[in-house]
Amino acid sequence: MARTKATRATTKSSSETAAEIAAEISEKVLAASARAVCAQAYSPYSHVRVGAALLAADGRVFTGCNVENASFGLTTCAERTVVCKAVSEGAREFVTIAIATAGARALPPCGACRQVLHEFAPKLRVLLVGARGKPRAVRLDQLLPSAFGPDHLRRKR
Repeated sequence: MARTKATRATTKSSSETAAEIAAEISEKVLAASARAVCAQAYSPYSHVRVGAALLAADGRVFTGCNVENASFGLTTCAERTVVCKAVSEGAREFVTIAIATAGARALPPCGACRQVLHEFAPKLRVLLVGARGKPRAVRLDQLLPSAFGPDHLRRKR
C-alpha cells in the first residue's frame, strides 16, 4: 500500500511539473510574440515601442503594437490594438496577455488599457516583458482593483 501511495505522489508530481512546463512554454511563446511585434510599433513621438500578444481561451494568439498619432489623444496602445484585433476575429475570452517594451524596463498597461482588458477578462494573467530579464506575471485585478465593469451597468429587475 505504501508503494502505491508513493507511485501516485510521483505521478502527481510529474503531471504538475508537465503542466508547469507547458505554462512556461506558453509564456515564453507569448513573450517572444510580443517582443517580435514590438518592432512594428509606430512611435515617432514618444519613441516607446510596445508589443502585445494575447492568448484567447480557444488557443489562438493575437498580436498588436502601439500606433501613435500627432494628435496624442488618438494614439492606440498595443493592448487595445490586440483586443480589437481579437474581438474582430470572434474571440471574447482571454487567458493571458504579454506586454513587451523595447526598453530594458517592462511597463504596465495604462489605465485605459486596463479598463478595456477588464471588459473581457477581469482576472487576466498579465506578463510584463522588458528587453532584459524574466517576464513578471501579475493578474489584471491586481493592477485594477475595484474596477468598473459590465455588472455595474446591468439593471436589477
